[in-house]
Amino acid sequence: MKNKEMTRTSLLVCILYQVLSLIVSIDIIYHVNEEGTPQTYIGDIAIDSNLSYPLTHHQDTLITFTQLQRKAASGSHLFNVTNSGKLYTTQTLDTESLCTYNKECFKIVKVAVRKAETFIKVLKIKVIIQDINDHQPEFPEDLIKIEFGETEAKGSTKSIPNAVDKDIGRLNSKITYRLKDKSKKFSLSISNEFDGMNILEIILEEKLDRELKDKYMLQLLAKDSGSPPKQGILNIEISVTDINDNRPMFSQKTYNISISDTHHITTPVFVLSATDLDSGQNGDITYNFHQKTRSDIKTNFKLKPNGEMFLNNNFYRNKQQIYKLYIEAKDKGRPSLSSTAMLIINIISNQNNAPVIDIDFVSPLTENSTAISEASKIGSFIAYVMVTDTDSGRNGQIKCNIHHKMFQLSNMGSKEYKILVKEPLDRETIDHYVVSIVCHDMGSPPLKTKKQFSVKVTDVNDVEPHFTKETFQFLTYENQKVDFPIGFINATDPDLGDGGQLTYSIINDNNNDNIPFQLTKYGFISTSQPIDREVKDIYNLQVLVKDNGTPSLNNTANILIEILDKNDNAPYFIFPNNDPYNLDVHYHPHSKKDITILRASDKDTGNNAFLTYGILRSNDKNLFTVNSHTGVLSFSRTVYQNDAGTYELEFIVKDGGTSVQSVTTAIILTLFVSNDTSPMLTAVHSQSGNNLNMTWIIIIVAAAVILSVAIVVSITMCVFRCINHFNNSPTPNGNPKFLSQTEMRQILYQTNNPVAITRNAEDIFNRNLQSINPKCSYYSDMKQSANEWKFSTTPRKLPPVPMHCNEDETMTSTEQKCYSSGIMTSNNLNDTLSSHKERKCGWSDGDITHQTSGASEYGNYRPNILPTPKTVQEQETYLEPV
Repeated sequence: MKNKEMTRTSLLVCILYQVLSLIVSIDIIYHVNEEGTPQTYIGDIAIDSNLSYPLTHHQDTLITFTQLQRKAASGSHLFNVTNSGKLYTTQTLDTESLCTYNKECFKIVKVAVRKAETFIKVLKIKVIIQDINDHQPEFPEDLIKIEFGETEAKGSTKSIPNAVDKDIGRLNSKITYRLKDKSKKFSLSISNEFDGMNILEIILEEKLDRELKDKYMLQLLAKDSGSPPKQGILNIEISVTDINDNRPMFSQKTYNISISDTHHITTPVFVLSATDLDSGQNGDITYNFHQKTRSDIKTNFKLKPNGEMFLNNNFYRNKQQIYKLYIEAKDKGRPSLSSTAMLIINIISNQNNAPVIDIDFVSPLTENSTAISEASKIGSFIAYVMVTDTDSGRNGQIKCNIHHKMFQLSNMGSKEYKILVKEPLDRETIDHYVVSIVCHDMGSPPLKTKKQFSVKVTDVNDVEPHFTKETFQFLTYENQKVDFPIGFINATDPDLGDGGQLTYSIINDNNNDNIPFQLTKYGFISTSQPIDREVKDIYNLQVLVKDNGTPSLNNTANILIEILDKNDNAPYFIFPNNDPYNLDVHYHPHSKKDITILRASDKDTGNNAFLTYGILRSNDKNLFTVNSHTGVLSFSRTVYQNDAGTYELEFIVKDGGTSVQSVTTAIILTLFVSNDTSPMLTAVHSQSGNNLNMTWIIIIVAAAVILSVAIVVSITMCVFRCINHFNNSPTPNGNPKFLSQTEMRQILYQTNNPVAITRNAEDIFNRNLQSINPKCSYYSDMKQSANEWKFSTTPRKLPPVPMHCNEDETMTSTEQKCYSSGIMTSNNLNDTLSSHKERKCGWSDGDITHQTSGASEYGNYRPNILPTPKTVQEQETYLEPV
C-alpha cells in the first residue's frame, strides 16, 4: 500500500512539473472558439508580446514575425502568422477531434521575432481552443435491463452506465443526472471516480415482490452544463429476479510500468487483474480498452480479454516515450458491471539514434535554401534550428556546430538553435554560400548528423547616385524658344536593377512656378518658357537625382545657368525727358561752350548697352556739336549775333548691338545772344573788340562790387529801423496780412536761387517794377534813370538810397524768395555746367551772362515778373562767364 502511494505521488509530481514548465515557457495565451470559419482572427502578437511598445509607428514596421514548425504533428498548421504578427486560423477547428476527452484543448505555436534582420527571440504561443456545447450527453445504449432479486434488501444497488459528452469544456462536458419521475421503489446514487467519471447506481428503496410486479420502467436524464444545456435519456427496464450485484474491482486505480524500447511484441507488457465477488457468469471478467483511451494510442497496443497487454506489430518505438491507457474490467452478468483503471507505460530507450536536424528559414527559397539581403547586419536572424533525439541519457544529449566564417549558431536551450549573420555580407563579392550544420550526441560511440543548406545573398540599393560634377554651369541666350536645349546632367549609380535606374528633377524649395527651365527624368535640361535677361540674368538651381530602388537613395548638385544678352531693348533718353523739349540758352562771349548734357540708358549689357550720341538735323550752321560718348551738347564754334534764333535739333542715341537699336528726341533750343557778341567781322576788329570788352568787364565788376556793398549796408540799416518800428507798433493778432518788416525781409533774403531772364533788359526792368511795390523810395529814382544806364557800357553811379521802407509789400510766390535790386532769383540748377548769382535792379549788355532754360524736373520757381509764363518743363539758369 505504501508503494502505491509513493507511485501515485511521484506521478502527480511529474505531471505537475510538466504543467508548470509548460506554463512558465508560454509567452502569450490566446482563446478561440471552435467551429469558427477559416481565417478567423485570434490576436495581434506584436501588441500582446509588448515588443513594439517602445518603438514609434515607423519603427514598428521593422519588426517581423515568422511562424516556425509548420507541421501537422505540432498542430501549428492550424494557424497562420502574418509578417506583422497577426494570428489567424487556417481551417475550422473541432475540439472533439483535436483534443479527445481532454479538459482543455490547446496547441502551441512557435513564432520567430526579428527587428529588421536582427533576431529577437522565439515566442511560444498557447492557443486554447474553447469548446462550444455542440454535443449532448450520450449513453452507450438507449435501453438497459437490470434485475433485482426478491430477496435483496433495501439499499441494494445496481450499476448503470454513465453518459459520455464528447465536448471537452469543463461546463460542456460536466453532466448531471436525475430520474425523470420519482419512484418509491428506486432512487439514483451518484459518486465520482478519481478520473472524474461518475458512478451511477440504482438504489432499491423498498423490498420487491416479484408476484406483485416483476418489471419497472425508469428514465434517467443526463444533462450537461453548457449554454444552452443539452441532455440525453437512458431507459432503464428493471426486472425482479436474482441478478449480478457486484462489480469487478482492480487491485489499484493506477498502474505505472516501464519497458524497454527493445521489448518483444510476443512478450506481454503487463497483465491486468481484477476480482468480482459474484459467482458464475456474474463473476467472469473480461478486459478491454475504455472509450477514454485515445484511438492513436490503442493502435500501438493489443489487449487480450484475459488482461494481457502486448505491443502491436505497428508499434513505432521513437514516436513518444509515455503512453496513457484506460482499461475496463467488465463481468458477464446481466446487466454487466464494470470498473476502470489507468495504465501508464514508460518506454525506456536502449538504443542510440542519430540526432535529427530540422531547419525553419525566415525567408525560404526551397526546403534547403534561403535568401538574405546583403544589407543584413551582424547578428541578423536567418533560421531557426530544432534538433530531436529520441534517445535518453547521454545518448539523447546533443551538441551542434556550424563551420562557416560568415554565420554562427547560437544555442537557445532545449535543443533549439538560431543561425545568425557573423560577418558583413557583400553581394558584389560573394552572392552564394553553402553552409553545413553538424550535430552529434554524447553516446558511445557518438552519432552525428550533418545537414547542408544554401544561402543566396540578394542585392540591395546601398549606394546613392553620384553626380559627375558638384556644379553644372551652362550658358544660354535670352529669348530662346520653349524646349531649347541647355545641357545634360549626368550621374552614376553602381547598383543593379531598379537601384541603378536614375531619375532627375529640379528642386523647387520656394514653390516657384516661374522657373523657366525643365528637366527630364533622363537629365536633359531645356527652357520651359522664354527667358528675359533683363528680369534675371543668373539662375542658381538644385537638381535632385534618385534611383528607383527600395528604399530610394538620392543626391543633389548645383546648376548655374547664366543668361547671355541679346540686343532686344532700344535705348531711351533720361534727359531730356520730354519730346520735344524747350531749352533757352543765353550766350555771352565769355560763357563756356557747354550747353547741357544728354543722358540716355539701355537695359541691355555689354556692347548692346554701349551708347553713342549724335545730331540728326537742324544743325545746318554747324553751330552745335554733341560728344558721341558723354552726350555733352556744346557750341562747335564761335557764336555770333546772327546765330541767335530757334533751332529744332533732333538727337539720336544708338547702342552697339547687332542689329543696332536707336531712339531720337527733339530739343527746341532758343539761342539768345548778348549785344557784346561780335557780328561776323574781320579777325582784326574782332581782336580789338575783345580787348575793349575785357576793359569794360573789369569796370563793371568793380562797380558791381561797390554797389553790392552799398546795398548791403543800406538794407542792413533799413532792417534795423524796421525792426524798431515794428516793435513800437501794435500788430493785429491772427491777421496774416500784417507781417512785420523783419519777417518780410527774412522771406526776401532766405533764398539766393536765380531765376533766368529771357527778355531784354528794358522790358524786364519795367515788368519788375510793375510787379513789385517798391519798399524803399529809391526804386522810383531807379525807374526814372533806367533808360539812362541799363544799356550803357560805362559804369554809372547809383542814386542815393533812402533808408525808409513802405509798409505795403506784396509777394507773388509761395516759395521763399530774395529780392535784390528788383530781380527775383532762384538757385536750382540741374544739368547746366555753372551758375552766376547777381542781385541787381537792372542789367546792361555788359551784365548779361550766358543763361539756359531746362531741367523741369527740379520744379524751379518763376515769378510773374515775366510777360509770358514758362511751361513746367522750362528752367532758366545763369552760367558763369568763362
